[in-house]
Amino acid sequence: MATTNDLKNGMVLNLDGQLWSVVNFQHVKPGKGAAFVRTTLKNVLSGKVVDKTFNAGLKVETANVDRREMTYLYTDGSEYYFMDPDTYDQVGVSADVVGDAANYMLENSAVVVARHEEDPLYVELPASVELVISHTDPGVQGDRSTGGTKPATLETGAEVHVPLFLNVGDKVKVDPRDGRYLSRTK
Repeated sequence: MATTNDLKNGMVLNLDGQLWSVVNFQHVKPGKGAAFVRTTLKNVLSGKVVDKTFNAGLKVETANVDRREMTYLYTDGSEYYFMDPDTYDQVGVSADVVGDAANYMLENSAVVVARHEEDPLYVELPASVELVISHTDPGVQGDRSTGGTKPATLETGAEVHVPLFLNVGDKVKVDPRDGRYLSRTK
């Protein structure tokens, strides 16, 4: 248990049996009336974002979420398997929990797996991943004043839009949160 005065960004709360992560909070003391805490909460499982206001000093239940760096091993179609590099324990995570992160994971890549009471909640990738382009059409320059883009398929099967000058075999840096091309790497 904690009070609303103890809230911090990233803290996970257990409200009505659901887990909510604090995205943003603001302690407000109006000129008239009691102080309150205005928060933006994100549902850990569904990703739904809501605004919620608490009275200052109100007790809220916190949840213990274990965020551990693990290595992605393999998938058997319905389950993705990760290994803890310290204990060598393997954890199976369902495809629903992994979600879109599967489009940017290579075997033996490091990811963060968050668990609550041994139940996997979500898989978090780094801010950028480096992948090789496995298929793209040749870029053709035309009558345009700015650089154009073309679709490209990465080695994991994900499709992103890349600049026209990139070819098959080029390594690119991609933001896995929104699938946006960031840069070309060597």
